[in-house]
Amino acid sequence: MITEQQISDFQRDGAVLVKGVFKDWVEVMAKGVARNMAEPGPYASENAVSEGRFFDDYCNWTRIPEFERIVRESPAGALAAAAMQSKKAQFFHDHVLVKESGTPKATPWHQDGPYYFVEGSQTVSMWMPLDVVTTASLRLIAGSHKWEKPVRPVSWADNSDFYEGDTTDWIEVPDPDGDTDGFDVLEWAMEPGDAVLFDYRTVHGARGNPKGGRRRALSMRWVGDDARYVQRPSRTSPPFPGHDMQAGQILREDWFPVIVGG
Repeated sequence: MITEQQISDFQRDGAVLVKGVFKDWVEVMAKGVARNMAEPGPYASENAVSEGRFFDDYCNWTRIPEFERIVRESPAGALAAAAMQSKKAQFFHDHVLVKESGTPKATPWHQDGPYYFVEGSQTVSMWMPLDVVTTASLRLIAGSHKWEKPVRPVSWADNSDFYEGDTTDWIEVPDPDGDTDGFDVLEWAMEPGDAVLFDYRTVHGARGNPKGGRRRALSMRWVGDDARYVQRPSRTSPPFPGHDMQAGQILREDWFPVIVGG
């Protein structure tokens, strides 16, 4: 499912491509994404693009049976535990991202971690395309999960601070396309069934999809042994209202199930 070399690459670079690991689950994923787009959840967004369509939605696995099957029955949990070098794999949330053909808008460079209320060195996001990916691909800065400071979380609409009244010491959002100062950008052509695994702290973005076919992707986020709840200055994304967790606690297992190692 994943080799020792791939685990080593993941730990070193913060990202790795695993070919074909979900090939038997592509149809299930596609049905789940179609259901999600037909029945959007409360966090669904159309991202206000001027051309094309960029749909995304998250935290729907408890109401979309195809997603719950993937969480509980697919190799995802075991793959997450192996990549994180963790005894357990605890599911955090699902995320659907669809860029239709004719959508030039790129996904801005960012880290996922600062938007979340979880911190730890054992985290992994699985980005799984349901269409052949060539030009509308995911891009990641190798080694950025080891940067001394996290990247400032911003609103994608206007680049303002994501958190109200935030005084955290962040570094500014990088621009690997405009700044050639040693960034090693990872990017792979992919087929349905492939997955890119990346650490929450790895800086990443995605190209627009100005031509060619649509690009559907399902992402699943996992945490491991050392993940703990952290208090942010204001509402996180996803927010999970009413969670009642305190700083330093393990994520509550009735909301975030332990799939491996429970």
